[in-house]
Amino acid sequence: MTTNIRHAASTELLPELTRLGEHDAIPYYGNLIGGKPRPAVDEAVMASTNPARPTQILGYVPASGAADIEAAVAAAHAAFPGWRDTPAPQRGQILARIAERLHAHRDGLGRLVSREMGKVYDEARGYDVRGAAALAEYMSGEGRRFTGVTSPSETPGRMGFTLREPIGVVGLITPWNLPVLTPGQKIIGAIMCGNTVVLKPAEDTPLTALLLAEIFQEAGVPDGVVNVVTGRGGEAGQALVAHPGVDMISFTGSTAAGRTIGGVAGSLLKRVSLELGGKNAIVVLDDADVQLAVDGAVWGGYASNGQRCTASSRIVVDRRVAAEFTDSFVARVRALRVGDPLIEGVQVGPLVNQAALDKVDSYTRIGLSQGAELLTGGRPVPDAAGGYYYQPTVLGNVAPTDRVAQEEIFGPTVSITVVDDEDEALQVANGTEYGLSMAVYTRDASRGLAWVHRMEAGMVYLNAPTIGAEVQFPFGGIKNTGNGHRETGPSVIEQFTEVKSVYLDYSGQLQRTGFTLD
Repeated sequence: MTTNIRHAASTELLPELTRLGEHDAIPYYGNLIGGKPRPAVDEAVMASTNPARPTQILGYVPASGAADIEAAVAAAHAAFPGWRDTPAPQRGQILARIAERLHAHRDGLGRLVSREMGKVYDEARGYDVRGAAALAEYMSGEGRRFTGVTSPSETPGRMGFTLREPIGVVGLITPWNLPVLTPGQKIIGAIMCGNTVVLKPAEDTPLTALLLAEIFQEAGVPDGVVNVVTGRGGEAGQALVAHPGVDMISFTGSTAAGRTIGGVAGSLLKRVSLELGGKNAIVVLDDADVQLAVDGAVWGGYASNGQRCTASSRIVVDRRVAAEFTDSFVARVRALRVGDPLIEGVQVGPLVNQAALDKVDSYTRIGLSQGAELLTGGRPVPDAAGGYYYQPTVLGNVAPTDRVAQEEIFGPTVSITVVDDEDEALQVANGTEYGLSMAVYTRDASRGLAWVHRMEAGMVYLNAPTIGAEVQFPFGGIKNTGNGHRETGPSVIEQFTEVKSVYLDYSGQLQRTGFTLD
């Protein structure tokens, strides 16, 4: 495993954003409110740094609070009537242009993702940016499929149908691990349905969110339809959730934060969509193609440095193939190259911040204290630049009830649990509070399809890892992974709209529908 970290050349430039000026000779970028960059009302700032070089400040952004949220919500309300009344096919045309601009900016936006969040460049420009572009392409077609339901009336001379109408102003709170795709999918779904939005991005990736919003403006999204307010969750995030002018909250993040947000939003009778944690399992049955399963486990476990809600963080393997799988998997993980995410050939970059590094390392110690065996990794990687690197880690001999098998670590750590038969494998796979994504490897198609029906997850993969969702299918989970909403595929329309039933009576007389006398 590489431990001598090389860094990309310092001449890598930040993609150009609209600047408010400089702060201590470092670029300063404003909130995007009503189409214009604006500082925080109290002029407070916070830094965005490079996790590969923590002392390198990429730029300053507003450390916003309630007053800034107030201004953004007001801008969203002002833009709402015009955007609501824009025909859905026209909104779809703008989404098609968004897709074009995302493809055009893919390299620069991908570099910014790598520098601000730490995932390797090919994945940043590929899955993250390209995924947002693919969703815009898909949703652009919904502009001409924005349909309701018609049904026969029980009364002659009357017809009935339903309309889908926007909810209003939608507050979006997004994490740092997919800083283009997650904000992109929320914004795209919400504005396609005629809503306006206020985005509060993660404090670790504010520059990516601001650049994304500027790309949307470049594509023709009117001023005030998409507003971005940077800041910390305790100030800007809480103000957004509690604001009476926000009609819906869509949140992706931890289950603990989701419970709090859901409670506040529920007390205010807001629509709320929660996409929360995951503890996803790959099940390797006794008849699996073991090397294919190893390929899937390596990609599923360590892509995005393991910082995905869909990461394949648990391996449940039948004892009859456990030795073959484990030996091959550990060898592959040891060979993963750790380093600066902008250097070609690097496969695992830094974690997002010091707290994440400390958390991942603490779970290694927790696992060992509960009887797990450290098969590889298990330590921070020393780096002269202070980058937040952690060795790709495999823990063996993990019991199903161990904390490393139950709790979301959100880093490059994968646990292996060996089982004796298929029934035990299913029990272990389903035995967590989460239900986002699961996978099963078997050469028997009938056996695999039976597993598909028995796995307790919102997404199931047969002979593929637990990551790799496609935009035309619903994304989301069950149990403590969320509250049932889906953020991609056709169900987006249901999430971001209200249903209105319409009755047209052309009989010319009063008809007391539903009122009958025996």
